[in-house]
Amino acid sequence: MSLAQILKSKVVSQLDITKELTDQEIQEKIDNLIIQQGKETYLSLGEKESLSREVFNSLRRLDILQELIEDPGISEIMVNGTENIFIEKRGEIFQWHKKFDSYKKLEDMIQQVVSKSNRRINDANPIADARLQNGERVNIVLYPIALNGPIITIRKFPKKVITMKELIHVHTLTQEVAEFLKYLVVQGYNIFISGGTSSGKTTFLNALSEFIPLNERIITIEDSAELQIVNHPNLVRLEARTASIEGNYEITIRDLIRTSLRMRPDRLIVGEVRGGEALDMLQAMNTGHDGSLSTGHSNSTKDMISRLETMVLMGTEIPLEAVKRQISAGIDIILHLERMKDGSRKVVEISEIGEVREGEVQLFQLFTRENKKAELRRCKDLKRKR
Repeated sequence: MSLAQILKSKVVSQLDITKELTDQEIQEKIDNLIIQQGKETYLSLGEKESLSREVFNSLRRLDILQELIEDPGISEIMVNGTENIFIEKRGEIFQWHKKFDSYKKLEDMIQQVVSKSNRRINDANPIADARLQNGERVNIVLYPIALNGPIITIRKFPKKVITMKELIHVHTLTQEVAEFLKYLVVQGYNIFISGGTSSGKTTFLNALSEFIPLNERIITIEDSAELQIVNHPNLVRLEARTASIEGNYEITIRDLIRTSLRMRPDRLIVGEVRGGEALDMLQAMNTGHDGSLSTGHSNSTKDMISRLETMVLMGTEIPLEAVKRQISAGIDIILHLERMKDGSRKVVEISEIGEVREGEVQLFQLFTRENKKAELRRCKDLKRKR
């Protein structure tokens, strides 16, 4: 057993389980034990500080992952069992040199994470989504569902909100396209952002929100709060809630969209649609809530139309023709993002949604990127004017 594990056991044995201890009280107990240990074994100041941090992180933080959480350059942390930890940094994936000492150590950390998010995970319920105190998203899958589990994926978000100006600087889009999008947002066009995993949809949605007039009331609806909308005083943030251990008190995205319509919104922002809530979102867009924004997973703007159709049908049994007309009437613009091989994110297409003709929702390309390196070029002017 390592010195850190011995100290951790001593700290735990001395804790008063009848009361909630603060981080400071835990830290004081650790430091006192290290001082006592220093009388038996020589430890340099650097070793004492490192040991103190390691023990504290194992008790109140994310153990060996804490230093990765604190590294602002890391955007994703992927734990594949006890042996393999991978990180994404500047768009590239690397294997980290550290690993968990034991399965129990990893399991303790997992239970600590889920308990703070009022979630549960065990053999009977081996999948869980949680959120860290700083808002970062965590997905956990246990063995035997994950054969080399436990698997932990942590999506980190930048501490500083990325602005549209910064997106222009890194060539996600051009100044001309940004000005065009500003016009669309100010004029109240309903915009849907599509893209694959980690293509920058949430980041782009945050940047688009800069253009919303400050005198308008914004209501955001998310499964797990990730949006970082700033400088808007009349902002209401709603987050879905999973069922309790007893299976009660679940609040879904659909529930939140319905209740948000009674909260006098000027703009509805649905972080991401994944299922039947797509119908409620479209109905909101079709009942006077212009300027709404949302995102969804797809490989192209055309695929996004098909996915929306499927998601709506997941939530209700209505004719497909009616679904297509809801999409045509509700969404004005679809913007598609892609993540390039070098890790950069680009806007590759902006299309206007037209009417339903011959059973298909019409798409008119306004801007498109001819190849991955070229800039967006204008194809057509906006046809429908408000």
